[in-house]
Amino acid sequence: MSDALVEVRGSPLVQVEGLVKRFATGEGEIEVLSGADFWLDEADRVAIVGESGVGKSTFLHVLGTLDHPTAGTVRFRGEDVFAKPPEELARFRNYALGFVFQFHHLLPEFTALENVMMPGLVRGLGFGEMRERAARILEEVGLAERLAHRVGKLSGGERQRVAVARALVLDPQLVLADEPTGNLDPATGDRIGDLLLEMNRTRGMALVVVTHNQRLAERLGRTVVLKGGVLLDGNPHTDVPKSG
Repeated sequence: MSDALVEVRGSPLVQVEGLVKRFATGEGEIEVLSGADFWLDEADRVAIVGESGVGKSTFLHVLGTLDHPTAGTVRFRGEDVFAKPPEELARFRNYALGFVFQFHHLLPEFTALENVMMPGLVRGLGFGEMRERAARILEEVGLAERLAHRVGKLSGGERQRVAVARALVLDPQLVLADEPTGNLDPATGDRIGDLLLEMNRTRGMALVVVTHNQRLAERLGRTVVLKGGVLLDGNPHTDVPKSG
């Protein structure tokens, strides 16, 4: 294990050790992650920062089991998640994780309410139960009057709030957010940040946010910098590397 994020501690919610990710190209392999280590406690919150193209989204995708590592382990409550067979891994993802993306990935042909219901319907929960849960979380994020609106009729900030509601509707233990304010104006971005922090406080879910938004990174409290394929603890008040 590298010295980058070594710390004597109890059993964390998430423990990543020696994470390597390589991609094959026409000119050979590119190594994006080079033995990255990371830990996250229950209800913790952390910003992942770094220059554009260093692999922040790749790290988040592996952490969220959307992509497999080339080497290394990702443990959730002490269990190696990539040792699970595919169906069990998909079940783990649905039960334990919530995702918020820069491009919200909502289904445009459905309403806000229907989009938020989707994770529960995939799990096999009843339509009535999910309708009630989705309506409740949409009200919680300030969209009680927009339940029946299709995605195309919503503003950018409203769409991202729907995406946050969708991520939280099944009460995940960990929410992973990839540039959740990246396409929003500063005021709307602040409101999304407020919402994520409030949900962390009231619902107790852990929160990992990849961001170039310095203000959001500072508000999260703990900052980790991805540089040279490894993760380094950063001062939460140090300038966040700019994109470009």
